[in-house]
Amino acid sequence: MRINKYLASSGIASRRESDKLVQDGRVTVNGKVVSLGVEVSDSDKVCVDGKPVSIKKNEYYILNKPKGYICSVSDDRGRKTVLDLMPKNIGRIYPVGRLDYDSEGLLILTTDGELAQHLTHPSNNVPKTYLVKVEGRLTESDLNPIRSGIEIDGYVTKKSKANIVETNKDFTKAHITIYEGKNREIRKMFSAIGKEVSLLKRIKIGELSLKGLDRGEYRKLTNHEVEYLKSI
Repeated sequence: MRINKYLASSGIASRRESDKLVQDGRVTVNGKVVSLGVEVSDSDKVCVDGKPVSIKKNEYYILNKPKGYICSVSDDRGRKTVLDLMPKNIGRIYPVGRLDYDSEGLLILTTDGELAQHLTHPSNNVPKTYLVKVEGRLTESDLNPIRSGIEIDGYVTKKSKANIVETNKDFTKAHITIYEGKNREIRKMFSAIGKEVSLLKRIKIGELSLKGLDRGEYRKLTNHEVEYLKSI
């Protein structure tokens, strides 16, 4: 594999940061300084600043994110991040996609960049299901513009699945399944039909759910769950 992917898989740095390490002459393979794009294998001895590095086994976690945390590894404004909910010695691990500060629910964290790309790239049409609560009463027909695709920020969203699960004079709850996940997409979709979202919780990615996890809790994904996520 390419040297930048090898270094990223070892947990040393991101691919872009790994390119910089190579350009700065800090990376050697079998004792020789290498250039960008060089290919390496498990039999090669790779060193950064003279210290050997090797590929680590990828880790996969599911977290029930509460409100009040950002999906980032750090924040220059001092806000809490989802890594504050994980073990202190967990190392370099990254949230997959985003749930905004005021949203909650299912979040994958992993060291596997290829899986992260698969789950977040719009062309893969990975279904993500949310529980949405809005003030006041909604009917099934009110959701038709969201189902068929609705214009927000100058573009039309992909078709979505939507159904009401509870409604009364004070509020309505609905399940919404989307396939792209642009920034604050669901909130903007409901704003376009004149409704403000008061609760947004991701409850599924594909058929993977939050079953058994309270707010703020996490667990490792099983091998079966990891293979399922790679397949959807």
